[in-house]
Amino acid sequence: MSQVWDPLRKRMVALTPEEKVRQWFIGVLRDNLKVPEHMMMSEVSFKLGNKPFRADIIVYGRDMAPLMVVECKREDVEMGREVLEQALRYNLVLGVKYIVITNGLRTFGFKRKGMVGHDGGEVPYEQMKAFPTWETMLGND
Repeated sequence: MSQVWDPLRKRMVALTPEEKVRQWFIGVLRDNLKVPEHMMMSEVSFKLGNKPFRADIIVYGRDMAPLMVVECKREDVEMGREVLEQALRYNLVLGVKYIVITNGLRTFGFKRKGMVGHDGGEVPYEQMKAFPTWETMLGND
């Protein structure tokens, strides 16, 4: 199997269809949205309860708190509710302001509209029309 350099993990990784999408979006984050490479991590492991999960890409703020989670799928995976719900589950642990789902052909971004209520209710997100730069993501808007 072919391999590709992952600049975030700093090693060669197998070039699977999902990895192709992940590496493409790392480039989008770095080159278009101006996210410094050292403020991103790929294949980040964490637990929700006792169940292990792995986020494809996490973007961090200057305070090293998670700012964005990106869920990457192969090109042939439909970007539907199931993929968004997966990213929202990750967010129960991560508490990010931005969620992105992509299969390399279709990409959707969502921004948190408010904070988590004291009752622990669902955090409302709205779909973004355009992706903000890293500096804009850091703002308090």
